[in-house]
Amino acid sequence: MIVVMQTGATKEQVRQVEEVLIQLGFKTHPIYGEIKTVIGAIGDKRLLNPQLITDMPGVEGIVPIMKPYKLASKELKQTKTTIQIDDLTIGGREIVIMAGPCAVENEQIFYETARKVKAAGAKILRGGAYKPRTSPYSFQGLEEEGLKMLALARRETGLKIVTEVVDTRDVEKVAEYADILQIGARNMQNFRLLKEAGASGKPILLKRGLAATIEEWLMAAEYIMSSGNPHIILCERGIRTFETATRNTIDISAIPVVQELSHLPVIVDPSHATGSWKYVDALSKAAVAAGADGLLIEVHDDPARALCDGPQSLRPDKFAFLVEELKAVAAAVHRSL
Repeated sequence: MIVVMQTGATKEQVRQVEEVLIQLGFKTHPIYGEIKTVIGAIGDKRLLNPQLITDMPGVEGIVPIMKPYKLASKELKQTKTTIQIDDLTIGGREIVIMAGPCAVENEQIFYETARKVKAAGAKILRGGAYKPRTSPYSFQGLEEEGLKMLALARRETGLKIVTEVVDTRDVEKVAEYADILQIGARNMQNFRLLKEAGASGKPILLKRGLAATIEEWLMAAEYIMSSGNPHIILCERGIRTFETATRNTIDISAIPVVQELSHLPVIVDPSHATGSWKYVDALSKAAVAAGADGLLIEVHDDPARALCDGPQSLRPDKFAFLVEELKAVAAAVHRSL
């Protein structure tokens, strides 16, 4: 439920309402607006006598949250959530591009790719140090050595770092190096990992599961938010359907649907969605036109030698050309790049 405070309610009145709710077993999430403050209260409403709250000083009323995802719902927070990492904002007017190889493989190629995506306009460097693969015989990542290479690339380029965490035992280590922790599609409903990653306090990039509904995706976000971490970036990366022409089927409609249901920013990964670099250009433009807050694009300096997902990786020159073309699409929908 949402406790709506009166215009002009003091912080002390908000604190008093929170205190009563906490005593009744609710978790509280105050949201301070320019005109009014609301308090999201998550718990068993059977324990609450509504009159007890509505009679308190500064309270205007109580509004139920009907969606099963309470904290992620737009019913709780009408204004869009933005994720701030130093001077970088995700979810604002500027569309943020995250780019880099699927996996950190070796220093020479990785650092060269990092420099080129920075020059082209990327703000965040992606690269997997831990790689969950379908086959146990495929390249599994360099683990901590890869994390150290990511950190060095950040120091040299100034790019922020997003990398995947796949095990609860690695959350603390990955959080030491990364600016954003990625939860991959296969782990979207790994609830222990969601809670552990959420407890790190780091922004979380949450990919949609292989065949997850939008509600299931938002419920996964709810697990992270219930751990006290509101800094979540949703990532549409294609879902599994009967179509085999592409690796997955990208759900462009998920962008406006999520933006209607939730206040969380949403980005698109056209590389994993298609499995082919040939389609990344068109789908990146479609995602920006549909309202995505960012893109997660695989770029590799030598895709033919890539140990992971080379066929879906753009070469740096093609990536740079795409970024220039995306600027026109962004301007058409009143965004910047």
